[in-house]
Amino acid sequence: MKSKTVVSGKGNCQDALSEVYSQIGADPVGIIFCCEYDWLEEVSSALKKRYPAAQVIGTAGIFYLNADIHDNKGLMVTAITSEAAVEAGVIKHLSTAPLCDVRKLDASIRKISPSSDNTICFEFCTNDEEVMVSTVNMVLSNKKIPLIGGSVFATPQGKTSYVSVNGKLYANSCAYMLIKNLNGKVHTYRENIYAPAGGPAHRATKVNLKNKELIELDHRSAADVYSQETGLDRSKIVDNVLQQPLGRLVGDDEVYISSMYEIGSGGSLINYKRINLNDTMYILKLQDYKEINRNTAATIHSDVPNPGLVLSVNCIYRYLLFSQEGYIKTFLGDVMGTVGAFPGYVGGGEQYQNQHVNQTMVCAVFE
Repeated sequence: MKSKTVVSGKGNCQDALSEVYSQIGADPVGIIFCCEYDWLEEVSSALKKRYPAAQVIGTAGIFYLNADIHDNKGLMVTAITSEAAVEAGVIKHLSTAPLCDVRKLDASIRKISPSSDNTICFEFCTNDEEVMVSTVNMVLSNKKIPLIGGSVFATPQGKTSYVSVNGKLYANSCAYMLIKNLNGKVHTYRENIYAPAGGPAHRATKVNLKNKELIELDHRSAADVYSQETGLDRSKIVDNVLQQPLGRLVGDDEVYISSMYEIGSGGSLINYKRINLNDTMYILKLQDYKEINRNTAATIHSDVPNPGLVLSVNCIYRYLLFSQEGYIKTFLGDVMGTVGAFPGYVGGGEQYQNQHVNQTMVCAVFE
């Protein structure tokens, strides 16, 4: 597969588009873009008009190309230029009736005749991530196509989050792109920099699924259990999320992170990832993330020495942690730079395979 990523920091939308056009070349088969919020409608329409044969998805928010980071300013376009089959589409009405568009996803899959080792489904979604993941996997799982993506983040306060598909904007939706490598395989990765802190496993004994509220662990207030195990006062729990988030055990050894952002009435913990009744939960602890990052980069480089395309999503909480530590540019530029060109997006949550997760990096690397 061949691709090219172009970033423009120009302050005018038309100037940024012109810079992108001059570097992409003619006739890409697929385009994934991210731009500042106020440009979204114009960029969405312009890219589809300029490249009518290309499949195009995008959104607005924070994006990066290695250490070149843009916080809702400018434009980044990743153009898939050759050796790929691409189909884009939208799953609408995530909060009410997403099943209506499942047949369209199935039709997209049939068009590219994927295999499990050469195709992914990359997506941006605006809300209701768990519903979206369950919905698309009704179709993806039949073909063993991995899901990789992120939740739209950094929408200005009071504004509506949108995704873009082939020149049109959609709220309450998921924009997806099926990408098949015609000249090799695709490898997927999930990086977790947390592990159980050493305390016991807990059971979620009371939850509110609608607002992702963990009310009780082991029949006790979730905040009380967290405070007792960590030694922290209730008032410090939310601020400790970068050091000790919650983790849900899936299977025998897979831990998926759930970030708490608010203490509810009665000592509940309200999270960005849904916790189900009877889920096995751990309080996690930040590990040696620099070593983990180096190991991840080394694994990717060993698996795919010369990537044709990389797509990555880093959680906003990782972005904040690494920024506070003065490490974000080192991580994206020096560490992940050993992989090669490393474009990506900062998400409010991440989707990987059949899970919605928090505080994680997910990425797909094409040969």
